[in-house]
Amino acid sequence: MRCILVILDGLGDRAHDALAGRTPLQAAYTPHLDRLATAGMNGLYHAYLQGVSLSSEVAHFLMFGYDREELPGRGYLEAVGYGLEPDAEDVFLLCHLCSVAEKDGQLVLAHERPEVAKSELYALKKALNTCKSNDIGIRFVSTRKGDGLLVLSGAVSPAITDSDPIYEGRPLISVEPADATPEARRTSEQMNRYLLSVYRTLSSHPLNLGRKEKGLPPVNALATQRAGRKQPLTPFFEKWGLKALSIASLPIYWGLCRELGMEVSEVKDSGDPEGDLRERLSLAHGSREYDFIHVHTKVADEAGHTKDPSIKKAVIEALDRAMAFAVEEIMPDPEVLLVVTADHSTASVGTMIHTGETVPLTMVGKFPRRDRVTAFNEIDCARGALGPVRGVELMHLVLNFLDRGKLGGLMDTTHDQPYYPGHSKPLNLDGY
Repeated sequence: MRCILVILDGLGDRAHDALAGRTPLQAAYTPHLDRLATAGMNGLYHAYLQGVSLSSEVAHFLMFGYDREELPGRGYLEAVGYGLEPDAEDVFLLCHLCSVAEKDGQLVLAHERPEVAKSELYALKKALNTCKSNDIGIRFVSTRKGDGLLVLSGAVSPAITDSDPIYEGRPLISVEPADATPEARRTSEQMNRYLLSVYRTLSSHPLNLGRKEKGLPPVNALATQRAGRKQPLTPFFEKWGLKALSIASLPIYWGLCRELGMEVSEVKDSGDPEGDLRERLSLAHGSREYDFIHVHTKVADEAGHTKDPSIKKAVIEALDRAMAFAVEEIMPDPEVLLVVTADHSTASVGTMIHTGETVPLTMVGKFPRRDRVTAFNEIDCARGALGPVRGVELMHLVLNFLDRGKLGGLMDTTHDQPYYPGHSKPLNLDGY
């Protein structure tokens, strides 16, 4: 048997008065997701603890059964996803160009991502290469639009805070050491010097002087967050005994899954949520050489970030139409365990980026029990036979319903793996 895990990123939400007190998922017309819930075993899932808001890379890392302390950091994972070949000692940070204004001796975020022409972005990003720190190497690598990665080399540490305040009207944050090591202190000091160098260089750049004359906000600062460095990780196959494939469209998932030893299919988003998801489901169903296939779509999360629940409702309905393939082609296959859930909630109301509510979960196959749930949403799935599912429990349930879980107490390998049979060493007749 094999598992197809479908992640509808950011699917969960809050109740909205504009939707008669329902979430966008509750309000949406979802006959195919409801059909799966009716045929399956349902519950509510949180990758960590209820109420805790998670970023997508943290949520996925926990869903795949790893400890939060093992996470290399998003900066590093995106570097891998973008095809960089990171040095094991380098530190990587996410960064993006922004617009700040001086106020009371601070640099206040005025525009998080101002509109900038492609030619202007190229010139401004090129100017970043002239900005310096003193004792460590800092190199800017462009990724997309106004975003990039900072590569820190030398005696550096990823144990530093972010400079990105996230919300407009707040000052850029002083980078501080997050532990007591000399490397963390030195890295934070040099990062602050570098960020001030960026501000001075970009503020005097001819393009920004021209933007000021036109009444446009200057693009004069760099905001950084989520430092990371390579960490030793147990490969997914060794941890769970499953040969894995990830089908996703963003570098963060390519990098994360490659670091876990999964194969990766780098698909693209076409602007057609229904068509994109249907194509990914078809690819997953045809990939019979894999035991575990991660299928991801980001569009529900992106719709939540619009803060318009009607947009999210419409996107969910498009995803449901794609799930017709799951109902018609995947669900009848007795050798497939189909799991549908989300990594986190993204509320289309309020100021939080992601929110800490649970998300619906359904598991459909020949071994899960059939409960009495008939609708796939954040409320109805709470009545399901799975109950509340947390973190690593998801992967243990996958092994259980693939009929591969090991009886607790058996030791067929030197490490107590959760799957059976393990990668054990046979006793040879001529061995002794």
